[in-house]
Amino acid sequence: MVNLWDPHIGLAVGVVLATAFLLGMVHGITPDEHTWPITFSYAIGSYSTRKGIIAGLTFSAAFTVQRAIASELAYLAFDRWFTIGSIVDYIVYIIVGSVMIWAARYILRGQHWHLLAFGHHNADTPTAHDVKWWMPLIHGFIAGWGFGAFAVIIYTVLAPSMPSAWVAWIPGFLFGLGTTAIQAAAGGLFGWVSRHMKLTTEQIRQVSLKTAGNTLNWGGVIFVLAGIFGLAFPRLAGFQIDTGIKVHNLHDLGIAFVLVMITVLVIGVGTLIRETRRAGRENAQKRVQQSTGTSRIGLIH
Repeated sequence: MVNLWDPHIGLAVGVVLATAFLLGMVHGITPDEHTWPITFSYAIGSYSTRKGIIAGLTFSAAFTVQRAIASELAYLAFDRWFTIGSIVDYIVYIIVGSVMIWAARYILRGQHWHLLAFGHHNADTPTAHDVKWWMPLIHGFIAGWGFGAFAVIIYTVLAPSMPSAWVAWIPGFLFGLGTTAIQAAAGGLFGWVSRHMKLTTEQIRQVSLKTAGNTLNWGGVIFVLAGIFGLAFPRLAGFQIDTGIKVHNLHDLGIAFVLVMITVLVIGVGTLIRETRRAGRENAQKRVQQSTGTSRIGLIH
C-alpha cells in the first residue's frame, strides 16, 4: 500500500515506484523553495502559456536528471551524504540565489538591475531582455540538490529499497517526472496570467520581464542571505512550526516556507500587481490625452 507520509524501507518495487511518482506530484503542488520561485519567475517572464509550459518542463527536466543521479548516489553511499544534509541545503541556497541574481542581471540589463532598483521605473532605459531557454535548465539542476523532506524519503527509503544499483536511479527519476507534471501545468498557468493582462503586447512583455527580473533579483538576495544565516546559525535557521497537516512541505513550516512566501507572493505577485497597475494608469492617461486632443480639434473646426 502506498504511504506518502511515512513510507518504510523494504517496500515492493511497484510500491516504491508509485510512491516516488506521487510524492513528486505532491512536491510540485505544495509550497517548495526549490521549485516555486524559479518556475514562477521564468514562466511569468515568458509571457505566454506555451512558453510558460516550456519553462516549467525545462526546469523540471533538469531537476529530474539531478534527482535520478542523487537517487543512485544515495543507494551507493548514503550515510556520509545524509550527515551533512542541512549544510548542503544552505550551500544550495547560496548557489541558487547567486544564479537568480545573475539571471536578473541579464533580464534587466540596462534597467538598473542592482538592489536599489527594486520597483524603479525609467521610461528612458532600454527594454528588458527575454529569458533564454537554457536558464531554467541551469536552475533546475542546481536546485535539485536541495535537501528537504521529499529528498530524505527518496534517499533513505525508496532508493535503498531497489533491488540493485542498476535501477536505483529510477525512484529519483519518477519523483522528477511527478514534479514535472505539476510544474509544467503551473508554468502554463503563470504564462497565461501574464498573457491575459488587459495591456498592450509590449506592455505585457515589459511587465512580465520586470516581474521576473525583480523576483529573481530580490529572491536571489534573500536566498543567499538565508544560506549564509543557515551556515552561521544552524539551530536558529532550523526552526519549525508544526501545523498538524500530514503533508510534507505543509506539516513543518520553517525557513523554506518563508523563502517561498517572500519570493513568490511578496516580491513576485507584488511586482506583477504594481507594474500592471502602473501600465494601466499609463493607458488611462493616454486615453484622456487622446480624448482631449480630439475635443480640441472639434472646437477648432
